Amino acid sequence: MEHVVERQTLSRWRLILGATAEEELNRHSGADPLSLTAEEQIMDRALAAIYDQTDGSGNGANSGTGSHGRGAGRGKSAPRLAEWLGDVRTFFPEDVVSVIQHDAMERKGWKQLLFEPEVLASVKPDIQLVGTLLSLKGKIPERTKDTARMLVQAVVDELIKHMENELRRAVTGALNRRQHTPISSLSGIDWKRTIQRNLKNYDTDRRVIIPERFYYFDRVKSNKEWTVIVDIDQSGSMAESVIWASVIGSIFASIPALDTRVVVFDTEVVDLTEQCANDPVDMLFGIQLGGGTNIDKSVAYCEQFIQEPGKTLFILISDLYEGGNQSRLIRRMREMNESGVKTLCLLALSDEGKPFYDERLANTFSKNGTPSFACTPALLPELVEGALKGQDLTELAKRLEAKGR
Repeated sequence: MEHVVERQTLSRWRLILGATAEEELNRHSGADPLSLTAEEQIMDRALAAIYDQTDGSGNGANSGTGSHGRGAGRGKSAPRLAEWLGDVRTFFPEDVVSVIQHDAMERKGWKQLLFEPEVLASVKPDIQLVGTLLSLKGKIPERTKDTARMLVQAVVDELIKHMENELRRAVTGALNRRQHTPISSLSGIDWKRTIQRNLKNYDTDRRVIIPERFYYFDRVKSNKEWTVIVDIDQSGSMAESVIWASVIGSIFASIPALDTRVVVFDTEVVDLTEQCANDPVDMLFGIQLGGGTNIDKSVAYCEQFIQEPGKTLFILISDLYEGGNQSRLIRRMREMNESGVKTLCLLALSDEGKPFYDERLANTFSKNGTPSFACTPALLPELVEGALKGQDLTELAKRLEAKGR
C-alpha cells in the first residue's frame, strides 16, 4: 500500500511538472520506473497542449519550466479543440476545468475558436467564459450566436439558483417582519415568537415543543417599499462583477417590494432596467465591456430615481478609476449619503482575490459615509438586509470584509 501511495504522489507531480521531470521522478519511484496510466496519459496530453512550450511541430522547444510548473513536452501544440475540451471535462474536476479552459483562451489565443458552434458547445459554462464571450460579442458570427446565448443562459440560471433564495430571504426578512396575522402559511411562520410563546409546552421526555399556537408574519405589504439602484461600471476589468451585478439586479427587479433601477456606464450611461426585469441574458448582451469610465455622469443620472432618500439603497459597483470629474463625484456621493440614502460602493462583486482599485478615492468615499470594499456574492444578502433594516453600514461592512478574508 505504501508503494501505491508513493506512486500516486509521483504521478501527480509528473502531471504537474511535465515530461522533462520524468527522469528525476524516476529516481524516487523505487524499483519500477514511473509510467502513466492510460487515463493519466490523456490528462498529460491535455495539460501539455496548454502549458508545455513547443516549436509548433509537437517537439519541445526548450527544457525550462513554464509559469505553471510544466516545461517543454511532447504534447501537440494545436489539438482538435472540441476533442481536447472533451478530455479536459472528462478527466479533471470542475474547478480545475475552469482554470485550464481560461488558460487556454489566454495563453494560446484560442478565443477566436469559440466562434465555432461545435467548439462552443463543448466548453464548460462558467462565469469567466461568459466574460470572454461578452467581450467578443460584437465579433460572434450569426451561426454561433444561438450557442453562445445558450451558454450564457446556463451560467445565468446557475447564478440565479445560487443567489435568489438568500437574496429574497434577506429582503423579506428586512421588510416583512413587523406585524403578525392569523393567516396560516408555513413560509410565514415567526419561529422565534412561536417558540418563545410555547416554551411552557416543552415535552421533556420527547425533547420537543408542542405548540398550542403558531404566530405568522403579515405578508400583505404595499408594493415598492424601497428603491434600489444598481449602478454598474462596465469597464473591461469589471467583467465578472458586471455578470454578478446583472444577475443580482434581475433578482431585485423580481421582488415586488423593490423599485429597482439597473444602470451601466463607461463614458456613457445606459439604463438597462427594462431588459434586466424581463431577461438578464438580454441585459448582459446589452452590456459593452471596455472603454473609459465616467462615474460622476452615471451617479448624476441615477439621482433622478431618488424620490424618498430614507427608503433608497444606492449600490455603485466600480473599481473607482474615474475618468470624469472626481471632485464632483465625491461631492455627489457625500450629499446623497447625507440626504439619507443608504450608499455602498462595491469595488468588486466576485469570488476572485483582492481587486485593483483607486485606494485614495475608496478611502474618501468611506470617510464620507459610503463603505467601499470588495464583496463576495455570498456576503451580499447580509449586506442588503442590514441596509434595509437601517443598520450602520460602515460597521456592517467592516464585519463582512473581515468575514470574507
